[in-house]
Amino acid sequence: MKKTFLLAMILACLTAAPHAAMAQAAPASVSPARLTPTVQAVRAVAPAVVSITTAKVVQRQADPFGGGFFPDDFFRRFIGPGFEFPGNPGRKHTEQSLGSGVIIDGAKGLVLTNNHVIAGAETITAVLQDGRSFEADLLGSDADFDVAVLKLRGGTKLPQAVMGDSRDILIGEPAIAIGNPYGYGHTVTTGVISAVGRALRAEDGAAYADLIQTDAAINPGNSGGPLVNIEGRVIGINMAIRAGAEGIGFAIPVDKARRVVAELMDTGKVSPVWLGLFGQGVDERTARYFGLPEPSGLLVTEVAPGGTAQAAGIVPGDVVLSASGAKVEDAEHFQGLLRTVTAGEEVVLEILHDGARRTVGVRAAPFQRETAEALAAARWGITVRDGGGKGLILAQVVKASPAGKIGLAPGDRLLGIGGERVNGMDDLPRAVLRHSMHRTLILLVERGGRGYYARITR
Repeated sequence: MKKTFLLAMILACLTAAPHAAMAQAAPASVSPARLTPTVQAVRAVAPAVVSITTAKVVQRQADPFGGGFFPDDFFRRFIGPGFEFPGNPGRKHTEQSLGSGVIIDGAKGLVLTNNHVIAGAETITAVLQDGRSFEADLLGSDADFDVAVLKLRGGTKLPQAVMGDSRDILIGEPAIAIGNPYGYGHTVTTGVISAVGRALRAEDGAAYADLIQTDAAINPGNSGGPLVNIEGRVIGINMAIRAGAEGIGFAIPVDKARRVVAELMDTGKVSPVWLGLFGQGVDERTARYFGLPEPSGLLVTEVAPGGTAQAAGIVPGDVVLSASGAKVEDAEHFQGLLRTVTAGEEVVLEILHDGARRTVGVRAAPFQRETAEALAAARWGITVRDGGGKGLILAQVVKASPAGKIGLAPGDRLLGIGGERVNGMDDLPRAVLRHSMHRTLILLVERGGRGYYARITR
């Protein structure tokens, strides 16, 4: 029985190749009835879709008993990540991952994909539909937006996709996903646009807003591939699926992706933005005071003079209930949602103002370095200067400030803010903005060649 099954499998493999070749070859003549809009859209975009393979070398903890009796994950369940057995350096191996991308500039060989597709990769390979393979270099990426731009080495005169407009997407219109699911390169799935303006919170706590939802099948490996409309134009970049669900996938609107790409190509990074307001999460007592059904939202405590929030009429005491269609859970969640907003983008807020709910549009503004410096001085009592690529030097510390009260002093070197590394002044805005609403903050400080963690409370 086993021999018969094995023989059948061998025959199937031998006979499958000619059929596969015939399926890919263009027929001499095709009935117009078969050239549906979907077929034409796929033909227009598929040549510009690439299958991406990445590789990185990782060190895995070896079996402490030397016999390979238990898998590494067995011990991790009990001892947790990061533990190292004494005298056991582990072993190195190469991990590979799969993803997709789409060529947005054929002349320069530029590919748009997701950041999580290439994160930590040491080598990146992209394969076109016609079989050509290119090594790729990372030009820029942003984890908050989950966007990355690659350059194919030697890639010129390549096919490129036509970018659409994600602002006029119609609910229910056809949607086509093209990608590399489970290594099955250039797979096409179809569905419809299920919704727009969706919000998603990942397992690691990262928040995303203003996403496209589709029921076109998106599987592992589809990430980074294009979501296409029936006209053969890219309207989104496939990003994630809802765990445990069927027919619920999400894509980054192409307009937002283009703005991120423009900043990455221009400055190598995406500038953080803010709305000119600060606040704190709504607890149960505050929720009862405002008559809210549950403790969620952001209670506005400060509004920056001359900022966009003030221009929109927001005042201290207002409660932000939702942002860009996503229900605001707390202050951290609110800041997470803003990390997927680009400068100049309007954020629609639902607020509770004087006991009445109303909707206001607030324009996101770049959070400048000067603003970050002023905020660090006002919040924590520190003034910093560049540390020559090795953090920031505390130039001044106000004695009565939160930083001064725990003994920080001029000359100390600041290496991290709230778990985020700061190598220089360019890193200050993002780090300060992310932790500006925290009442307690952990700083990584170096003094006399020794590093330590300092906790300040305001």
